[in-house]
Amino acid sequence: MALMKILTYPDPRLRKKSLEHTEFGVSAETLSANMLETMYDSKGIGLAAPQVGVLSRLVVIDTSIVGDSAEDTKSREIESKDTGLTELEEKIEQPLILINPEVTFKEGEIQYDEGCLSVPGFYDTVKRFEHIKVKYVNTAGEPQELETDGLLSICIQHEIDHLDGKLFIDRLSLIKSNRIKNKIKKLGYPEKKSSDDKES
Repeated sequence: MALMKILTYPDPRLRKKSLEHTEFGVSAETLSANMLETMYDSKGIGLAAPQVGVLSRLVVIDTSIVGDSAEDTKSREIESKDTGLTELEEKIEQPLILINPEVTFKEGEIQYDEGCLSVPGFYDTVKRFEHIKVKYVNTAGEPQELETDGLLSICIQHEIDHLDGKLFIDRLSLIKSNRIKNKIKKLGYPEKKSSDDKES
């Protein structure tokens, strides 16, 4: 496994729409393993292939690591008494590798303070669908489906946005989005925090 470089806004490659992923087996397993290692090293909970310069519809996710600290648990808007996961989230084994993911059902609304490994150090409240169903294929090219809500639902929608060339700042009001963009343009990115903040 190897760490990969994460692209940051305003890199134009983050704005390109990813192509359908067509290579499975060892190549898909290697790419996803490298992406997972990169995600964990960067204290993220999700990473899409275009964030590492690969314009392919593949994402890796692991929201089960949220809740490892008191601060993480406190920050969760949706949590159960024991694990911090909803009933639907608990049924899904993580980490997840979603290839060519497509949301087939969506309902409800939830707001969450999102961050992004491609816009490090910035956070703001984003509205997402609360409950979703997703079809995708695994690294062997086999069709799969999942149903979830909670933070996992939010993270999946966030990562699919990346596949379509969108960042979470695009879902903010024009004023909030421009404020973040202007800060980055003038000051660059803040120094990396030593805390366990999680980004996707």
